[in-house]
Amino acid sequence: MSSQKGNVARSRPQRHQNTFSFKNDKFDKSVQTKKINAKLHDGVCQRCKEVLEWRVKYSKYKPLSKPKKCVKCLQKTVKDSYHIMCRPCACDLEVCAKCGKREDVVIPFNIEPEKTENVENNLRSSHRRSCRRNEESDDDLDFDLDDTEENSQMD
Repeated sequence: MSSQKGNVARSRPQRHQNTFSFKNDKFDKSVQTKKINAKLHDGVCQRCKEVLEWRVKYSKYKPLSKPKKCVKCLQKTVKDSYHIMCRPCACDLEVCAKCGKREDVVIPFNIEPEKTENVENNLRSSHRRSCRRNEESDDDLDFDLDDTEENSQMD
């Protein structure tokens, strides 16, 4: 394209066109890349969510190495990259944790479901244990009953 003023029309197509899309985990199979790809961007508005997803898609997302200071409570509690507010402050004020604007939050913060999932998993595992114990005790009972039946038939 020429640098001539007002010449914005392009007469030819783009010279280098990609034949396949970029894959951020094609050559980088590290644990950190897997964590970044699996991260759920919650507590942000639609625009900020798209920005964060673009950063992840093109390997531009850099996770925090240590917590950052929140702009509202001034404590080092911000654990998500590119965010300016911690989760409690963003929930209380009902604003986007990244840009701080009062936009519609796409995916709200889920603090309780993580705890309930852990409780459900514990209940399931304890239920499985109790079922196994019951099965073992049933097996023992069946075995004892069979022995008593054979003994009674022999008499």
